[in-house]
Amino acid sequence: MRLTLLTICALTLTSCTQNSGRTTGEISYVAGDGSTIFVATKERQSAVTLSGKSLSGEQLSTSNWLGKVVVVNLWASWCGPCRSEAKVLANSYKEFSEQGVEFIGLNTRDSLATATAFNDRFPTGYPSIQDADGELILRFGNLGPAATPSTIVLDRSGRVAARVLGPVTQAQLRGIIAAVASDGEK
Repeated sequence: MRLTLLTICALTLTSCTQNSGRTTGEISYVAGDGSTIFVATKERQSAVTLSGKSLSGEQLSTSNWLGKVVVVNLWASWCGPCRSEAKVLANSYKEFSEQGVEFIGLNTRDSLATATAFNDRFPTGYPSIQDADGELILRFGNLGPAATPSTIVLDRSGRVAARVLGPVTQAQLRGIIAAVASDGEK
C-alpha cells in the first residue's frame, strides 16, 4: 500500500513537471512554444515603463523611448533557448535600430556577474537591465512574459502590442514590428 502511494505520488509529480515546463539544474521554468498574441490598438492597457541599471551600470528607462516601438526580451543565463535566440535578436537589433526601433533585454533570476558573463558570451548589441526579483515582469500584467525567453513589443505609446512566448525568429519579429509600427498610419 505504501509503495503504491509513493509510486502514484512520484508519477503525479513527474507528469506535472513535464507538462508545466522544463528543468535546468535546480531552476524550473515554463517553456514557450513561440505562440504570438497581438493586442488590438483599442484594447491595449496603459503604458508599461521599465527602468533600472543596465548590466554596465547605466541608468535606463523605456519612458525615454516614447514615440518609438520598443522590443523587450526576457532572458536568463540558465535558459538554453536564450542562447540560440541571442543571435536572432542581435541581427534584428542591427536591422531595426536603423529604423528607430529600440531594444532592451530584461534579465531574470541571475546575479549581475552571471548575467554579464552571459551577455559577453552571447552579445546582442543592446542593453539589458536586471529584474532579479521579478518586479519589472509584474508591470506587464496579464500579458507579461510567461516563459523564458519571451519577447514583448511595446507600441509608440509604451503599451503592450504583442507578445511571443518562447524563442522568437527574425521573420516573426520583422512581421510584428511592421504591424506595430504601422498602427497609427491607417
